Amino acid sequence: MSARALSPTPRPTRSSTPSRDARSCAKPRVIRNVRSVIARAAGDLEPDNISVLVCGGNGVAMDVFRQLTEKGTWATVLQRHETNRKEIESVGGFLVKGDALDPKAVDKAMNQSDEYDAVVSTIGGTPADPRADSEANIALIDAAAKKGVGKFVLVTSIGAGDSAGAPPPNVYEALKPVLIEKAKAEEHLKKVSAATGMAYVIVRPGGLKSEPLTSTAVLTEDTNICGAIHREDVADLVIKCVLKAKANGKVLSAVDKAQLFDQPEFVPFEV
Repeated sequence: MSARALSPTPRPTRSSTPSRDARSCAKPRVIRNVRSVIARAAGDLEPDNISVLVCGGNGVAMDVFRQLTEKGTWATVLQRHETNRKEIESVGGFLVKGDALDPKAVDKAMNQSDEYDAVVSTIGGTPADPRADSEANIALIDAAAKKGVGKFVLVTSIGAGDSAGAPPPNVYEALKPVLIEKAKAEEHLKKVSAATGMAYVIVRPGGLKSEPLTSTAVLTEDTNICGAIHREDVADLVIKCVLKAKANGKVLSAVDKAQLFDQPEFVPFEV
């Protein structure tokens, strides 16, 4: 709110995976079986034996990248700038510079690895120009499904879709252009999932704060919940949704239990 050389060999397990330094110099692998990753989406994922594409800017997206690589995940980042290149490549990650509104950039990011187990998108626009909230995310969703990605985790916002009544009216009105476009992306993701079998999770954070991880943030299916949450906590919850099949097909609000806005009791969703 504010708020991987072409090879007929199998995808390596973690024990046979090249070093992170070797990864950073490797050419993109070529997709061999677009259904193979989708077939794995039904079960939980091991963070140190998966490849994830993270799409987004400096906020939640970079926190997702950092936390994933700390867990040993192969991670590629799609961003419009190169500000974070040194950090990304220093831990064996890949940076694809480009705009998700540009089909060539999306193709380049998707072809950086032959298989992505998941794609995470935190991409969004502004109330003045909210196109990215729908168009960019829809382009990524379609490209991920075409490639055979196992799971797509879309980060939107409380206030989108059936949670429109959750934020204070003045906040909703200020963010309405963005929230409408985010809802379009959410609905498109559900339709693509139903048509292709690609698993999905939609995470709707509350008001975002750039403060340290609290570990008191929670997910809930309650569409009336509203509150604040730290970006690092959002990233932590998003990664849980990437890894756990229990979250598949869920639309989840993300808030800090200690930073709720006038909310009665609710039921947390445990991942």
